[in-house]
Amino acid sequence: MQSCEISADSTDDPLSSGLRRKRQPRIVVIGAGLAGLSAAKALLESGFTDVTILEATDRIGGRVQSVKLGHATLELGATWIHGSHGNPVYHLAEDNGLLEETTDSERSVGRISLYSKNGVAYHLTNNGQRIPKDVVEEFSDLYNEVYNLTQEFFQRGKPVNAESQNSVGVFTRDVVRKRVKADPDDTEAVKRLKLAMIQQYLKVESCESSSHSMDEVSLSEFGEWTEIPGAHHIIPCGFIKIVEILARSIPESVIQLRKPVKCIHWNQSVSKEIERVADHNSDLPEEDKGSNVFVECEDCEFIPADHVIVTVSLGVLKKRHESLFHPRLPEEKVMAIEKLGINTTDKIFLEFEEPFWSSECNSIQFVWEDEAESESLTYPEELWYKKICSFDVLYPPERYGYVLSGWICGEEALIMEKCDDETVAETCTEMLRKFTGNPNIPKPRRILRSSWGSNPNFRGSYSYTQVGSSGADVEKLAKPLPYAESSKTAPMQVMFSGEATHRKYYSTTHGAVLSGQREAARLIEMYQDLLQ
Repeated sequence: MQSCEISADSTDDPLSSGLRRKRQPRIVVIGAGLAGLSAAKALLESGFTDVTILEATDRIGGRVQSVKLGHATLELGATWIHGSHGNPVYHLAEDNGLLEETTDSERSVGRISLYSKNGVAYHLTNNGQRIPKDVVEEFSDLYNEVYNLTQEFFQRGKPVNAESQNSVGVFTRDVVRKRVKADPDDTEAVKRLKLAMIQQYLKVESCESSSHSMDEVSLSEFGEWTEIPGAHHIIPCGFIKIVEILARSIPESVIQLRKPVKCIHWNQSVSKEIERVADHNSDLPEEDKGSNVFVECEDCEFIPADHVIVTVSLGVLKKRHESLFHPRLPEEKVMAIEKLGINTTDKIFLEFEEPFWSSECNSIQFVWEDEAESESLTYPEELWYKKICSFDVLYPPERYGYVLSGWICGEEALIMEKCDDETVAETCTEMLRKFTGNPNIPKPRRILRSSWGSNPNFRGSYSYTQVGSSGADVEKLAKPLPYAESSKTAPMQVMFSGEATHRKYYSTTHGAVLSGQREAARLIEMYQDLLQ
């Protein structure tokens, strides 16, 4: 862009002329998920009065979406509060009585499977046989032992050998296979079952990581993700209650729904572009025409701001960063966006009239015997259902009825999202019949499923450290613009929060909340004199 003459209201002073006159800074938060709401709540409670939240969809909550199915509240998005000690989401839930009806089966210490710990997991093969419990326990112990090894590369600084390709999946598959094959006590038939179970366990792990495959997850960085001590909890009345608590102290006028953003024009006070933007809004006050940032909405409104907090998902940044920011983002930030990973984890809820599973069964795990020697977990489009790792039984039935929660991730989840409900219900029913050996399982009476991957406002479920990325890339993603080196421009015009910007707690709800509070804290510190 060509530069133009600097007006009297230019930004030679980092806080700009309007703020020198002690007016309140204008802050625009993009996204009304946990990060955006947490940021806005902290700003308003600290004394900021000019805060606006722009939300593209018709609801608040982002990747928290609690939906009613009959009398039950089901979670299409976030399900668990991960850990309790110092977890801001846990404390919000506990302080507001949201955990009073949480049962023991919805309170898990240690690694969670995916939904419930009550009862016993049934590992079934595609030949309709249940793998003996002792074989499952032996394999689970081995797998967990190797999982712990994957944590040590980051936590203990162990060097990664070339054979692993710095991949959690490659390393895990290789080590577990070697140990299974070397076990002198197992028959060849048992060894083959255990080899097939490797792929099933890695599918579960991929759903937890929201990666297409664990082959794409960085081995050297895997151990940086930090687990908060304490039990994991489900909120019986719905995770959306956390969203409502955060929004309670935010005036309705602050949140604008159905307000998608087209472009963030930043660092433009000395360019002709900002003159064009300002001229578009002829009724714009004179002081607004010298604004550091203009948020251009899809409805053609231009909103002036001193600071913008961007909370959109990493998936949206990957898809739209070139058009969403003008000028374009610095190369360092673009590289971080491209290196870090995000993919889709979807749920498929099936409601039945009566349970066909036993009372002790807490989940049905699908083990394909023909995958004992498989390397890849990518399937042809017509075999998308082979990526479904399991169906969990929702407990207690008095609350949920007879509902199974299926899990699928990666590219196959995107294929599932394209199918209609009837096709998905029929396909899942056929799988259940095949693996249980019960041809009489009826079709579910209702189906409910998520579609995070194809939703243009999310484009994925949550982030992970992809092979080739590191925690340093998370820090680069979180770094405000313009960088501090640009001393003659207003600082922190564009700020970034969301789960993908938290180095230790990425992929979690508490990571999202803390990231919003972090960005708010930057502005509170910056304006502490004004706020006193």
